[in-house]
Amino acid sequence: MLFNPTGFTECLREWEDLEKNHQQMQDTHRSYKQKLEEVAKLQDSCSGAIARQRKKLKELTASLEECKENHPTPKLNPEDVDAIAEIEDSIKERTDAFSEMEAFLPKKNGLYLTLVLGNVNVTLLNKQSKFAYKDEYEKFKLVLTVILFVFSFTCRFLFSYRALDALFNFLLVWYYCTLTIRESILISNGSRIKGWWVFHHYVSTFQSGVMLTWPEGALYQMFRNQFLTNCLYQSFVQFLQYYYQSGCLYRLRALGEKHNMDVTVEGFQSWMWRGLTFLLPFLFFGHFWQLYNSITLFRMFQLPECKEWQVAMCCCSYVVLFMGNFFTTLGVVYQKYMNNQEKSKIL
Repeated sequence: MLFNPTGFTECLREWEDLEKNHQQMQDTHRSYKQKLEEVAKLQDSCSGAIARQRKKLKELTASLEECKENHPTPKLNPEDVDAIAEIEDSIKERTDAFSEMEAFLPKKNGLYLTLVLGNVNVTLLNKQSKFAYKDEYEKFKLVLTVILFVFSFTCRFLFSYRALDALFNFLLVWYYCTLTIRESILISNGSRIKGWWVFHHYVSTFQSGVMLTWPEGALYQMFRNQFLTNCLYQSFVQFLQYYYQSGCLYRLRALGEKHNMDVTVEGFQSWMWRGLTFLLPFLFFGHFWQLYNSITLFRMFQLPECKEWQVAMCCCSYVVLFMGNFFTTLGVVYQKYMNNQEKSKIL
């Protein structure tokens, strides 16, 4: 309950209390700034120590390789061979440990984040903040997926206005741009989003931007319904992936088999093999729909009335998306199949 002084004496007493609290607040803030300076010094010290260790380990690895080349295994004592193998295993473990340490240390931003944000430090300093940011990223994807599903349904079946289509494409550009930035920040904080699942969002951003600039005309109307239906299907599949992947990740993290910063992806990875293989038909159907889009656009490009450059650019984008999605998913399936074959042979 707030105290409302009425007389002068009470006001004076309240002012004295505020003065004491203000002095305590200044002392606390001064201590806070000192701790920040200490943290910054510790961060620099840790970063420098890790860099020196990496350099020494690299030199040691090269020296061990020279020892093995100059002294083949038959000429080395069994104890020496075991010692070299043990050291090499320890070096690999230590490299992984360094990566875990660096996830909590400031690091230089990559080219993309530097262009977008400058040299702002985006490293979160504790596990709670990292997990909260990852969780917010997942919620952002879920909410935007639902919005895009409703928006594409509205454009496809309810209203056919070029302005509304442009707004939908602008939302797609903003969504994919935001994803690329957030994923870059997650990677800086230890999230293991790799390869194609990062790059394909850049391609999707470009493709959505091209669709945004495509002027109204016969060719646009020829491709419009196919494009919106494809967006509708993609949103549906992405919702399925989020719903089932998030549950699978939660179980694997509880068992200690997945990293806390691992996130859902718009594709298929090896950890999804147990329980999520039913998603593969949906994914492959979506991949071949992208190929169908590229074929449709290529045929449109060959028409004599085709003057828009957007047709060729969208065609190329869909080809890249199909090849990346299809061969990446196929590679994961093939690798998992070969691993299962090797395990069955051992058993």
